[in-house]
Amino acid sequence: MHDLRSALQDRIVIADGAMGTLLYSHGVDRCFEAFNLTNPDEVANVHKSYLDAGAEVIQTNTYGANYIKLARYGLEEKVHMINTKAVQIAKEATANNGYVLGTIGGIRGVQKLVTTKSEIKRSFKEQLFSLLLEGVDGLLLETYYDFQELEDVLKIAREETNLPIITNVSMHEPGVLENGILLPDALQQLEDLGADVVGVNCRLGPHHMIEALEGVPILNHAKLAAYPNASLPAYEDGKLVYSKHTDYFTKCAKAFRNQGVRLLGGCCGTTPEHIHALKEGTRDLPPIEEKQVKQRLNLHSESENQDTHTKETLAQKAKQRHTVIVELDAPKHLEVDEFIKGAKQLEKVGVDAITLADNSLATPRVSNLAMAVKMKELNLDVTPLIHLTCRDRNLIGLQAHLMGLHTLDFHEILAITGDPTRIGGFPGASSVFDVTSFELTRLIKQCNQGLSFSGTSLKKKTNFSVAAAFNPNVANLSKAVKRMERKIKSGADYFLTQPIYDHQKIKDLYEETKHIDTPIFIGIMPLISHKNAEFLHHEVPGMKLSDEVRTRMKAPPTKAEAKAEGLQIAKELIDTAIQYFNGIYLVTPFMNYELTSELTSYIHSKTNNGIAIQSPS
Repeated sequence: MHDLRSALQDRIVIADGAMGTLLYSHGVDRCFEAFNLTNPDEVANVHKSYLDAGAEVIQTNTYGANYIKLARYGLEEKVHMINTKAVQIAKEATANNGYVLGTIGGIRGVQKLVTTKSEIKRSFKEQLFSLLLEGVDGLLLETYYDFQELEDVLKIAREETNLPIITNVSMHEPGVLENGILLPDALQQLEDLGADVVGVNCRLGPHHMIEALEGVPILNHAKLAAYPNASLPAYEDGKLVYSKHTDYFTKCAKAFRNQGVRLLGGCCGTTPEHIHALKEGTRDLPPIEEKQVKQRLNLHSESENQDTHTKETLAQKAKQRHTVIVELDAPKHLEVDEFIKGAKQLEKVGVDAITLADNSLATPRVSNLAMAVKMKELNLDVTPLIHLTCRDRNLIGLQAHLMGLHTLDFHEILAITGDPTRIGGFPGASSVFDVTSFELTRLIKQCNQGLSFSGTSLKKKTNFSVAAAFNPNVANLSKAVKRMERKIKSGADYFLTQPIYDHQKIKDLYEETKHIDTPIFIGIMPLISHKNAEFLHHEVPGMKLSDEVRTRMKAPPTKAEAKAEGLQIAKELIDTAIQYFNGIYLVTPFMNYELTSELTSYIHSKTNNGIAIQSPS
């Protein structure tokens, strides 16, 4: 075989996918690297499955096989044995019909460990020499959030070997690394330090990874690599679950190629089926030599911050008449003027409440409590519905926050689990999850009895009205409704659903819940583009678009026409929803509050200005 550099010069090369995902699916929930010693056949089978799927490049099962990470399992003295055996397994699996990369993963995440730079370098060298001595075809340095760490270890590796070195950074936000460096600048610096292949892996699915690469030029010497996750992960029954839409990967493969990617594989959640899809998507496609780089906004720009509500609850309103709740996301920065403009516009068209997410998708935003206070200071005649997750606060923090909400006279709360931290802006951050959303709802209602979480007296009773989330986009709707009934028993006063894009699903939900007196607000989110529709369908947990909607969003030739089509689809869904439910929950896409404002006006025009229409019998 040619060496890997020559192969990448000539064509697009397909790499393997996740090792841990497959071992995890087989019931392994401990140190994956230890399996090199205890269960080598299982590791070999994973390698072979990727080779059979079309991968030419496989990586050793050594991502965390360094002294620092193995010490968590008491295996720190087996660094050499684990790495040596990993190379032997991989080389035997390829039988000289593939390239074996020695994988070394990053150590520092968002939470900077107590570990010093010198300790990291020492740990890296030990693992590096073990891999080199066993004869790998190249090195893969992957999942580095701390760019300085990657620079340090790349310098060490380049001094020790002339083998091909692949360096993959991981981003919290598309196009920018943790320390604020732009992706094109980071990849250029890695090329300057001697990396043969530079790229991105982990955290992001294809949509956002392709988006990030649009701003990366073809480099003079180094080739580009991409190892996307299968999707954003969902958190189900205590496990992270990824999308299995492998056909989506086939379509995305060409987009990666069009951004100049020469080495294409998969990261978390990917399987041999995903890798086969990448192989099929790039079959017979030559690599590109030139591309038009998309100019991106300056991510370093800064701007300075310029600096009674009806007692009828939203649940009570929705039992009497059509009621509209609109989600408006607080900004990820300190410029809040646009949010204020949106809130004023939504008040003008007559929304009943603005719901404020609690760091949605586990990405930091201006505190939803702070935005609620802002709304109150402006005397807006609209109720703030404040989300409260189990993810970010322990029981002490939750109790204190609830007492603060009551003191500030905010009484509408959406109690939710919260998206897993690994999908958000700080994937290394810890998730608390002292309680579930069921338990949080129950504890909030306990506060309504004048009792704290510990059972001691609060000396006053709170009067919170608690909303709960509901996902109707599931195969077994009856089972989901049983879960809804459990939440009602815990104290849920009303429900907000995930956005629905299927008329029949709305009708089915009515049939399954018509015995329930608790109000349900049907989620409607206007689509703004075909790309937006495909991302939601394939990569966002809990979202599912009908084939009809996806086809309609693919047809419009311009952005304006696509947005108009998305608005029309939303209106049609509203037409169906208001026949069966009084509650409508509009989700504002990307601060396009003019869309949710227009939809609010549309709802009022169709419902006689808020007078309820009798549901079908």
